[in-house]
Amino acid sequence: MWSDLLPQLQKPQVWLGLALTLLIAYALFRFGRTLLKLLEQHVGPHFRRGLDILWLVVVGLGWLAVATNITQLSGVPILYTLGQDIMNWFRHSSGQFLVVFAMALIAWNLVGTLSRRIVADEEFNRRSVRVQTLKGVVESTLRVIIVVIALISALQTVGVNPAGLLAGVSVFGLAVGFGAQSLIKDIFTGFFILLEDQYGVGDVITVNNGQLSGGVERVNLRLTMLRALDGTVHIIPNGQINTVSVSSKDWSRVVAEVDVTYTANINDALRVLKKVSDEIYADKEWQHFFLEAPEMQGVTQLAPDGVTLRALFKVQPKSQYAIGREFNRRIKIAMDQSGIEIPFPQRSLNFGTTPIEVRLTRAEPRLVPDARDTQDRQNAPVKPSLTREEEEGELT
Repeated sequence: MWSDLLPQLQKPQVWLGLALTLLIAYALFRFGRTLLKLLEQHVGPHFRRGLDILWLVVVGLGWLAVATNITQLSGVPILYTLGQDIMNWFRHSSGQFLVVFAMALIAWNLVGTLSRRIVADEEFNRRSVRVQTLKGVVESTLRVIIVVIALISALQTVGVNPAGLLAGVSVFGLAVGFGAQSLIKDIFTGFFILLEDQYGVGDVITVNNGQLSGGVERVNLRLTMLRALDGTVHIIPNGQINTVSVSSKDWSRVVAEVDVTYTANINDALRVLKKVSDEIYADKEWQHFFLEAPEMQGVTQLAPDGVTLRALFKVQPKSQYAIGREFNRRIKIAMDQSGIEIPFPQRSLNFGTTPIEVRLTRAEPRLVPDARDTQDRQNAPVKPSLTREEEEGELT
């Protein structure tokens, strides 16, 4: 037997046949395992494990018989005859159909396994956004290709000419295309969104200058899926997206504003604003979020209820929300400790022609220290999260 085997192993076609049949055997084994999983809840895990072992023996014995036939080992008549019968069966449509289905199942699972191995960086950046976005698009595209190829191959096995069928489908598709212009528009728009990296999975966007805002959870050629702050999912066809406002691309900015009353000392208020801004910038816990030193804009508005002071922080994308919350906490404490009042809405009322006399009195000096004077400005009792803020007028 060995004298007959060695000359056969020197032929490349024999190795090719062995590799191809081994791949088919593996596909059939995985296909059988998938079917046996459906029986586990009816037969129990132990019996199902026995079926797995039995199926492994059947597939292994079948491949060994086919390998014996491929290598022309007629000296093993039982395996040689069995392998010949198996190969003849696979030449019929039923065997070919089973192989096509099993190979399609393996390819489907392989795409999912490979996509799970592609892990984006934990740090939010444009590379991680593109990886997460293209991962889903490539996975869905490959699975569509697998289904189309498997369908064409299955039709060939049952004797249907796929060329004529595809010609008929193309004519039908042309007719349907006139009624599916919105779908084509969605696909073209989605293609350019991905090509130009306009936004991707993980970005925070606002669509069409409107009320739909949220974090992007999924993008493909047809639609964009947004998750609102309250967990609501907004599904938007790409063809309906005209403008997109991206709040997390490359860098972000915190507009640090505070209002003070007209009776406050503006120079003192500006000094407090600068002090708080420099404190956050110098804090080791927050410094790595900053891209530049804080920019002091000073007095930006004389509003009816107070004077608006502003500073600008250029920071890492998606970190503006947490830094803005921390700034609000610190500036409130700093203003309290400096005795600078943050205004509240004030209105004058007139009843008829009789004026109302309103007298402003100064409060008596505090004999007991106010608790606001002992607040710790630099150490927050609760650390602000990186969760985004709800946009004004956002639909939830």
